[in-house]
Amino acid sequence: MTAEASGPRDLLRVELAVVLLLSLGQSAVYSLLRIWERMTREVPLSQQTTTLNTATTPDRPLLDAAYQVANILFPLMPVVLCLYLLAAVRPPEEGPFRVMGFDLRRMGSDLAKGAAIFAGIGVLGLALYLFSLAIGINTQINTSGLQFTVWNVVVLVLRAVMNGVLEEVVMIGYLFTRWAQSGRPMWVVLVLSAVIRGAYHAYQGWGGFIGNLVMGLVFGWLFLTWLKRRVMPLVVTHSLLDIFAFLGAPLLPWLMSLIGR
Repeated sequence: MTAEASGPRDLLRVELAVVLLLSLGQSAVYSLLRIWERMTREVPLSQQTTTLNTATTPDRPLLDAAYQVANILFPLMPVVLCLYLLAAVRPPEEGPFRVMGFDLRRMGSDLAKGAAIFAGIGVLGLALYLFSLAIGINTQINTSGLQFTVWNVVVLVLRAVMNGVLEEVVMIGYLFTRWAQSGRPMWVVLVLSAVIRGAYHAYQGWGGFIGNLVMGLVFGWLFLTWLKRRVMPLVVTHSLLDIFAFLGAPLLPWLMSLIGR
């Protein structure tokens, strides 16, 4: 390989490393440190609790609302960075949104495919979580540490959509698109993306790591095959998974009370 040919590829490696270390790769490192800390406690992993979506200042609602908005907006900045970097290397007629299928051109098809994937992977994910908890390799997950109010329901839905956009655009849309431009085998980025996805969920326990590793492999394979490199159905799937997870716990007692009347 000539110096001219290797130069752009070296820059691409640097770009991918920087983007990942500024976003979900950084989360993966901290998540692994978190599971290390959990594994070295005297309390068994299955008796520990991981609480998601906690309030920052629960005694000051207005300030907490400002924190919640900030916690939704700032994690989306890596998505903006990825779209900007793709815009710099793609022809104007393709654009960063079109090249990864992150647009509304096929809204009906994207919603249908996303819902179909959700129906399949949601049941498997719940079964794996319960199995992991039963054999002691996962923490108990409290999906919402927020009080059940109209505002917090809105926050949870927006956070679920934010997670879907962040993870699927960065780990699938951007990463797979830029990797394809390097000319390297796509199975490498498929495995790499899945491992990183599993790693930044490892704070929940080894069940969270394994479940999200498998989900990453499935999502990557679907993106390359059935979805024809459209990331929007995966954004829909991920958003639905998190919406049901975040709202399921607080809504269940309320639904049961309605049924009991």
